[in-house]
Amino acid sequence: MLNQQTHNATPTKSIAKKLSGAYGDKVAKVFMQTVALAILALLFLMVYLLFEMSLEAIKEFGFGFLTSTDWDPIMEEFSALPFFYGTLVTSILALLIAAPISVMVAIFITDILPVKLGQVLGLFVEMIAAIPSIVFGLWGLFFLAPIVREQITPLLKSTLGFLPIFQGPSFGIGVLTASIILAIMILPTITSISREVFKSVPQHQKEAALALGATREEMIRLAVLRPSFSGITGAIVLGFGRALGETMAVAMVIGNSSRISASLFAPGATMSSVIANEYAEASAGLHLSSLCYVGLLLFLVTLVVNSSARFIVWKFSPIARSARKDKRA
Repeated sequence: MLNQQTHNATPTKSIAKKLSGAYGDKVAKVFMQTVALAILALLFLMVYLLFEMSLEAIKEFGFGFLTSTDWDPIMEEFSALPFFYGTLVTSILALLIAAPISVMVAIFITDILPVKLGQVLGLFVEMIAAIPSIVFGLWGLFFLAPIVREQITPLLKSTLGFLPIFQGPSFGIGVLTASIILAIMILPTITSISREVFKSVPQHQKEAALALGATREEMIRLAVLRPSFSGITGAIVLGFGRALGETMAVAMVIGNSSRISASLFAPGATMSSVIANEYAEASAGLHLSSLCYVGLLLFLVTLVVNSSARFIVWKFSPIARSARKDKRA
């Protein structure tokens, strides 16, 4: 009798476990779907609030907000072109400085240094990303700016002074200093992503290149860099998006001038720096609405850049290409 009761209880417990497991899976699925939808809802809410707050400026200036060069809060004349120009110049120059250095550091860590030493160096590189932006700004203001004024500027003027971008007076505070700060700040982003891309390269691919007589440099170029092109490009574009939105460090060293100048030594301003500098003092009128309009444009630019990076990685990665070929077949 007891054995029969035990035999009957065992299937009941098994069924209960299956039911509880299925119920738990459904709860987890609903929870994850809710979180994902909440993130999308938050994103659309941010865009809606920015659009609503900038509606007055949109009605007043329209698309002329992107073509004019006037920014005068007293006369209530506003335009985003000087800040859009400053954002692009500083970000592109920072990318030109940081991208080759980051890729070389990533190669040095993954394919040249011993594994343990590479992990230690990689940790130090990634720690740069943990430094607060305000610390970079203070370092740039009191250390980098004098170096730019007293050493870098005379060198550039003596060698490349015939170019308009290296002409004019330099006070240490300007577009060039802000670009160097941005380059240092985006270096860990590009380096860490590039490292992960290089780690994904199969070891037998590297060994095959060496077995065929390739030198270490040729192996890195043919077996590591060439198949990692899409990943490196995605890392660079993500670093570019990081540079576009940087605020406090740039605001402290760029000079905050609303004029467009061809010289990299001249002061300038970015879209994020003008918001940080003027938002607290802006009255609840056209000035505040114009700053929100600048913020909306900055949001759209960074969204396009980051989406482009994701598309590049998806379009040209070997896994995605093989999946599309299998689907067509």
